[in-house]
Amino acid sequence: MRKIVGTTSLIIKCCKLYYEDSLTQDEISNILGVSRPTVSRLLDEGRKRGIVKIEIVNPLKNNYEDLERNIEKKYGIREVIIVDDDDDENMQKKLAAKCAAEYLERIAKKGNKIGVSMGTTIKNISKYINPNPKMNLEFIPLIGGIGQIQIEIHPNQIVMDLAKACNGKFKLLHVPAVVSDSVSRDDFIKEKSINEVLMMGKNVDIAIVAIGSLVMEKSTMMKSGYFNKEDITKFKKEGAVGDICLQFYNINGEFINFKFNKRVIGINLDDIKKIKTVVGVACGNYKIDAIIGALNGNFIDVLITNYSTAKNIYEINND
Repeated sequence: MRKIVGTTSLIIKCCKLYYEDSLTQDEISNILGVSRPTVSRLLDEGRKRGIVKIEIVNPLKNNYEDLERNIEKKYGIREVIIVDDDDDENMQKKLAAKCAAEYLERIAKKGNKIGVSMGTTIKNISKYINPNPKMNLEFIPLIGGIGQIQIEIHPNQIVMDLAKACNGKFKLLHVPAVVSDSVSRDDFIKEKSINEVLMMGKNVDIAIVAIGSLVMEKSTMMKSGYFNKEDITKFKKEGAVGDICLQFYNINGEFINFKFNKRVIGINLDDIKKIKTVVGVACGNYKIDAIIGALNGNFIDVLITNYSTAKNIYEINND
């Protein structure tokens, strides 16, 4: 076998049959009178010797693949998807939402249950979903309602919009997102109808979640009336940098010391880590710490963000 692999003329002939004539390895095996594994080794040798050079031509306007791969390697995350920068914040969120919709269509399997959080980016996803009733998808809210000021970013409204967009099904969670104390929370989740939806949330196949920051003027929670400036100041003093489903964590991805988390009616960060595929969506440099904390905590498997944010995430502590 070593003698065969070392025969340059045979390697060239094998490579021409495979790459130029588009023959299968089985067909080449019959033509050359060698085994299929030998054909595979000849092709490998052709690449190693530079006889065959493979060039990937990217027709896309912006090539972010190298940066995506670098972030994946740095943080051990399954996939990073970068969208273009846009100076208009609303348009930036729509670009991320469109990307999330495309990703969902790529990976969702028939009968999958999809969990969603809240937020302006997440609520835009339904606008870009293509209807496919054969998929029989079901959408589950991962957290209770976040207030009545902005009903369109309420998790129940989001799952209804998504289900309508793709002719799927949905469940509703008729509880507030935050209650006064952990005892009240425990009382709520004892209710059968509530507990059933929360259990479904823990067992979804895919979760699509917003990564929240603690920048006051950007906070969805402040706009929804759940937090005020004093609350956010307190969270920051405790070391919080971001949240997923109102479950706060620090820059290292640690969350056990945040008492507020126990007042939230929804799945917790331990639950989130057990979900097979968690897609985190976040754009803007003001969310860098929140994204890094989520990556350090292994809360997300896929990150969708914009170019400048991704670039800064990679360059931080990358001397």
